[in-house]
Amino acid sequence: MSELTVAARYAKSIIDLSQEQKALEDVKNDMEFFLKTLHANAQLVAVLSNPIISHQKKLAILTALFEGKMNKVTLAFFKLMINKGRGNVLHTTAHEFVNQYDVLKHITQATVVSATTLSEANKAKILAEVKTAVGGEVVLEAKVDPELIGGFVLTVGDRQIDTSIASNLKKMKKNFAQGIV
Repeated sequence: MSELTVAARYAKSIIDLSQEQKALEDVKNDMEFFLKTLHANAQLVAVLSNPIISHQKKLAILTALFEGKMNKVTLAFFKLMINKGRGNVLHTTAHEFVNQYDVLKHITQATVVSATTLSEANKAKILAEVKTAVGGEVVLEAKVDPELIGGFVLTVGDRQIDTSIASNLKKMKKNFAQGIV
């Protein structure tokens, strides 16, 4: 069974449990905090994934880092995962939890990358267009990549709209190379 399949099943379980315990929002915040911690500390990911490190040491590390900062449901879940020898899928499970939470709450994640910082009016216009297209709540993340030269790249789920000048120049270069133009 693939890591993603295992993680998705565990994520579904923790969503169900957290709903039952009326702690869904707390657990979601905990998972986001956990993911930020993992992104900031690659060594923690390595420790959790390492089968040589004992379950007790992994539990001690997680307890030291997160006890008092996370909901008891989340901590109990981490303990269960470590004791089952699934520390290697905790990172993926946390990602899957956030993805499944978004689906449950009808939240769509969107990213717009532009050559310069977008004005609030432009962000609002893009956000409104995406909301109209997908319905439900949309969380828009704006990034800057000067190599785009101009325009933007909007990613919503597995769909992408690329209006960047860099992309257009690459297409033109390819067309010239093929003798189409």
